[in-house]
Amino acid sequence: MALAATLLNFTRLLILLSLILSSYVVASVADDTYDDQTFIVVVRGDAKPSIFPTHRHWYDSVLTTLSASASGSLPGSRIIHTYATVLHGFSAKLSTYEALKLESLHGVVSVIPQQVRHPHTTRSPHFLGLKTTDNAGLLRETDFGSDLVIGVIDTGIWPERQSFNDRDLGPVPAKWRGECVAGKEFPASSCNRKLIGARYFCGGYEATNGKMNETSEWRSARDTDGHGTHTASIAAGRYVFPASTLGYARGVAAGMAPKARLAAYKVCWNAGCYDADILAAFDAAVADGVDVISLSVGGVVVPYYLDAIAIAAFGASHAGVFVSASAGNGGPGGLTVTNVAPWVTTVGAGTIDRDFPANVKLGNGRVVPGVSLYGGPGLAPGRMYPLIYAGSEGGDGYSSSLCLEGSLDPQLVKGKIVLCDRGINSRAAKGQVVKKSGGVGMILANGVFDGEGLVADCHVLPATSVGASAGDEIRKYISSKSKYSKSPPTATIVFRGTRLGVRPAPVVASFSARGPNPETPEILKPDVIAPGLNILAAWPDRVGPSGIASDKRRTEFNILSGTSMACPHVSGLAALLKAAHPEWSPAAVRSALMTTAYTSDSKGETMLDESTGNASTVQDFGAGHVHPQNAMDPGLIYDLSSYDYTDFLCNSNYTLKNIEVVTRTNNANCKGAKRAGHVGNLNYPSMSAVFQQYGRRKMSTHFIRTVTNVGAAESVYRATVKPPEGVRVTVEPEKLAFRRVGQKLSFLVRVECEAIRSLSPGSSSMKSGYLIWSDGRHNVSSPLIVTMQQPL
Repeated sequence: MALAATLLNFTRLLILLSLILSSYVVASVADDTYDDQTFIVVVRGDAKPSIFPTHRHWYDSVLTTLSASASGSLPGSRIIHTYATVLHGFSAKLSTYEALKLESLHGVVSVIPQQVRHPHTTRSPHFLGLKTTDNAGLLRETDFGSDLVIGVIDTGIWPERQSFNDRDLGPVPAKWRGECVAGKEFPASSCNRKLIGARYFCGGYEATNGKMNETSEWRSARDTDGHGTHTASIAAGRYVFPASTLGYARGVAAGMAPKARLAAYKVCWNAGCYDADILAAFDAAVADGVDVISLSVGGVVVPYYLDAIAIAAFGASHAGVFVSASAGNGGPGGLTVTNVAPWVTTVGAGTIDRDFPANVKLGNGRVVPGVSLYGGPGLAPGRMYPLIYAGSEGGDGYSSSLCLEGSLDPQLVKGKIVLCDRGINSRAAKGQVVKKSGGVGMILANGVFDGEGLVADCHVLPATSVGASAGDEIRKYISSKSKYSKSPPTATIVFRGTRLGVRPAPVVASFSARGPNPETPEILKPDVIAPGLNILAAWPDRVGPSGIASDKRRTEFNILSGTSMACPHVSGLAALLKAAHPEWSPAAVRSALMTTAYTSDSKGETMLDESTGNASTVQDFGAGHVHPQNAMDPGLIYDLSSYDYTDFLCNSNYTLKNIEVVTRTNNANCKGAKRAGHVGNLNYPSMSAVFQQYGRRKMSTHFIRTVTNVGAAESVYRATVKPPEGVRVTVEPEKLAFRRVGQKLSFLVRVECEAIRSLSPGSSSMKSGYLIWSDGRHNVSSPLIVTMQQPL
């Protein structure tokens, strides 16, 4: 946190300026050439002149007029998508002149430059307590989510996998309005009573990159990457036995909501996932009738009125659709969390109690722990192989240390185990480089930034991954043996298969993105964490498990890691909660997940941070790790409506026009909202106070919260506070007495603290505690964070 105060506003400013400058700076207004830039144009839905029969006709007319005034020509429609559900407007490829001109027209609210985003890339149901052998429980009580529809916005789906079979499922829910769009290698018959809808959106992608090469990717909802198939089956895959990846993790594979229906919306292509297409997918998904949207995709954090995902998610939330999004894989550094809008449930990643040990045995007898999913012929038992560090064996040092394509000398590598550093190319690709150069094995070492977190991969040669300190130890061994011993350094890799019952668990995954929230520090993000390390799920038939083109192995399931895998766990759980409580809003579902989450591991200690081995914090795990069974009966919920989010934007000092971009409301009462409170007074299940010291000795603030009783009709809750260190916290009243289910009661939390004199300019200090409301049966827990910042 030491650099947070210095970097926070500076980082936001740089991101915003780079987006605006890259899209709007015009060398000459007279320049009528077309830029390679796609824009999202947000309009007022009621501003369409009556002369036009549809909004599309209006949009075409506006663009035609603009183009004629700029160049004298009348080109055909350049509209990519039109939007009518989560927002009103369209996307189009525009010149900078047109973008500037368009924003000044009546009825146009905003013209937003498109971002390019990327995917954040079975034992977890058992680990989460979803046991099908129980006579009661969340799965059975909700009929496994059979009437709920989860929309997965990702790389598509491989429909033939057994995870998506419709055996014993009832008819498609009557509310469903979607369709199964046919395309290359994807006939309309690909859908069934499980996969009830499939669409693809590539207009934004092709507007920037030209027509796609259909030899490497297909213009259809079929998944040629694997990411979308994997995430879809985590959310709602059917029970499949036996399941494994190259012999690892043998057992039953199942998603969180095994009977929930799926709708696949393909928006991610070889070059990424484009905002214009993501918006189109949101628009279609809400119109189709999904109950939950799962989005394991992210980009840079910008103000909400410039963030297409935030805008689309607001529209979905307003329609009653729960949106779960991955927090990103930028950890373990701070200020890395993405998808931070408060109407989105942001999910970080934790471990489960299973791993895949593959240890390095060095010639000096030392055994260094590692992990791997290598499933081919192993190294000769008992034999030690020559060991080299790629960074010290020819080349330019840097590229060879990373084992980049063409960087290794086959004469130096042949017959040896090669130590490679992480970075630039994919982990599996490094192994392919070593294999092509004649190496017999690879040790992949984390860098300092990666820390000690280990991710298992389906390598194409005998290989394992080790932590940063282990990498240092192996390099030191290689160096000392090379300099001071006549015998060369040697090693072997010993593969131990699948290990269960690993303790402690869960642990916050090293890669999981961390807070504080770069856009709104007063809103804690991520919200929760869920299983995201080494998760077994369905995989396409034409993609090798390593994900590299040369890998010709085929497997029905694959094991992947990332917040991409954590997000669909929460998406599936949200479907189960919506099935049990159809009257709950998206905010109520999130509240139930957050206030019942836990922060201790299987040893009873605070969850560890995988990257350091130290205790993690609320900036790492949010409210904690999801607990599905407790979430079904949370006792109290913190509910929110679109009006509350509008007040939040007012208190964020957004202009009325900025607010309209997000909410489609052009009459926000910001004066009333600001009188009612501050940005931290959003009725969120966590509370975060940020103080700027500015030479002040004492500081204070307050939070007003309202809880809704969803437990017993007559119940009394009493407050227990564990205040942040050095902070005084009082709650008024200290007791809430409810007379009926659905009753709402409010309380005030007052926070008082003194300045930290030892804080140097530009530094900050974060302390956390908890507020727990308990009736003797339910414990409704909220993180309470106080951040002290000393300005420069």
